Amino acid sequence: MAELLSLEEAQKRILDRVTPLTPEVVLLAEAAGRVVFEDALAVVDLPPFASSAMDGFAVRSEDTPGRLPVVARIAAGVPAPRALEQGEAMAIATGGVVPAGADSVIPIEYVVDNDNEVEIPNTVVHGDNVRPRGGDVAAGDVVVPSGARLGAAQIGALAAAGLDHVVVARRPTISMLATGTELRRPGELLEPGQIYEANGVLLATAFTTAGADVEVLPVVTDDEASHRQALERGLAADVLVTSGGVSVGPHDLVRRILGELGVEEVFWGVAVKPGKPLAFGVRGSTLVFGLPGNPVSSLVGAEVFVRPALLALQGATVPGPVFFEGRLAASVRRNGQRDEFVRARSVASESGVLLDPVRGQESHMIARAAAADALVLVPRGEGELVAGESVRYLPLA
Repeated sequence: MAELLSLEEAQKRILDRVTPLTPEVVLLAEAAGRVVFEDALAVVDLPPFASSAMDGFAVRSEDTPGRLPVVARIAAGVPAPRALEQGEAMAIATGGVVPAGADSVIPIEYVVDNDNEVEIPNTVVHGDNVRPRGGDVAAGDVVVPSGARLGAAQIGALAAAGLDHVVVARRPTISMLATGTELRRPGELLEPGQIYEANGVLLATAFTTAGADVEVLPVVTDDEASHRQALERGLAADVLVTSGGVSVGPHDLVRRILGELGVEEVFWGVAVKPGKPLAFGVRGSTLVFGLPGNPVSSLVGAEVFVRPALLALQGATVPGPVFFEGRLAASVRRNGQRDEFVRARSVASESGVLLDPVRGQESHMIARAAAADALVLVPRGEGELVAGESVRYLPLA
């Protein structure tokens, strides 16, 4: 058997085979989770006019302190009636247009308002409580750069800057195929030797959160004809992911049949636990991942290898995986041969995130993994990582 690839080398070989997808224009309201294909530019200055940050009075700072006549009242959404002259004040609402001639706004709670006259006891600083035109962004400036993924803040910024559509990368299509004669759909009656198929919905959920359009293919039994037909169908997608059948047993048919269908196997086997028998290949522009059948192994493979590829297909600047820093709440023994991903619960503390490994770390223990919200990376080596030691972890989507 060839030497197992390191985690980093496997990730590099996958990303080296990614060709970003073509762009499309979508409505901003439908762009959540999409990756920006080209810089999104502001249509207008933001704010598009000098506006008040407070309910108060627009004044000339040189006229303060003093008693000034209130010559107009400016509501939000309407233009100022005229320029402000020396020795005058205008009442103004938050977001209202600051009139020409005014350079400051004093909040209403700092003055004495006598209907048509306002008394200002202290000097107002020039520019106070005025949002200058273009102070956030100028028309034509980049609001969201290419490669950024659109969340609530980014979509809100684009809407405020006047965009109703955005150019994004096409969503990758992904076919998900679980293999195994022993698999049955949840809800069906199990007979001896059978188990419920969980990887299809597990992986579809993970890939959907990475921006993919997922098709879950019907489970196939361990015979060549079923495998060949399903794999050929799955290869029409941008990404094909299989679950099970990638080891070296007599019923592990996936790798051989993929080779017969023209898939170039880039590597098989990664020095990672769980998930060692992971296969990756390509046919044309289609990426092919063969994940192990054990559910936790599939989960780790999806998060560590497939998710970054899906984001890279969409042109993400940082496809990941992006690790965070935390500290162990309990000691963990290291594996001498492989990097290990330990399922853990994250707990916020005054000193940062504490990561408490869950009981039951075997690769088939998906029910135990449901208690976890993080994958802690335990680098290969001797001995153990002790409680309180700094570690890197991946949040589970």
